[in-house]
Amino acid sequence: MMNADFPTRSLNDLLRLDGRRAVVTGGAQGLGFAIAARLVEAGAHVVLGDIDGAAASRAARLLEERGGRASGCRLDVRDGGSVAAFMGYCQAEAGGLDIIVNNAGIYPVKDALSMSDEEWDATIDTNLRGTFLCSREAARLMRADTIAGTKAILNIVSTSGFRGRQGLVHYTASKHGVVGLTKSLALELGAYGIRVLALAPTLTRTPGIVERAAADGSALAGEVEKRIVETIPLGRASQPDDIARVAVFAVGELAGFMTGTLLCVDGGLTAF
Repeated sequence: MMNADFPTRSLNDLLRLDGRRAVVTGGAQGLGFAIAARLVEAGAHVVLGDIDGAAASRAARLLEERGGRASGCRLDVRDGGSVAAFMGYCQAEAGGLDIIVNNAGIYPVKDALSMSDEEWDATIDTNLRGTFLCSREAARLMRADTIAGTKAILNIVSTSGFRGRQGLVHYTASKHGVVGLTKSLALELGAYGIRVLALAPTLTRTPGIVERAAADGSALAGEVEKRIVETIPLGRASQPDDIARVAVFAVGELAGFMTGTLLCVDGGLTAF
């Protein structure tokens, strides 16, 4: 049966996130900050969590200077105690939780034969364990909330989440894991009105990627980016805001009947 409000609510209303309470992990800079900025613009109260708590607080102040509602504190997604404390902070600051964007992650390049156990563990713990811990604690808050409206968990994965990549076996394994986590959580949490989606960017020119490229040597880095861009039908790397716009769609009511699926924002890369 068609939802009773479907024909009557305007597109503008469906796009808005007024009154919604959102978390962005890894939100102090780069892609996380771009997503947070668009969520704030859409009307959400955003809580930023980041391993660098001071940077999260600074980013939140910047969003407030732009006229939004935001706060931020330290969050180590690998640590269950830190995640639980952060969710308590969200409850105190925002009064609950409707949306979480699991963006925190690391992207170390290392070939498999020279990778240490510690390097493997660090990537899996941050990218996969961290996404699970944050999703679980967020879902507990969402389930207990009495405010009407669907809740949303959005996991930032990568096109590496369904293909292989040389020099990134730990990263690709973690992102494949998050894709599976997304699908399984969608099955478990649908009964509570919690939608779970994944969003897969390709190469995105965040400040961190640009800085790493500069540190690695501009000529080599430029050649690597050139090879990647040559595989993208739209002919360019993505910008953080390309991803942020789709994130706002995914967590909002326009996508209210979507769960358990993956949205590719890759300029057509996976069409090959």
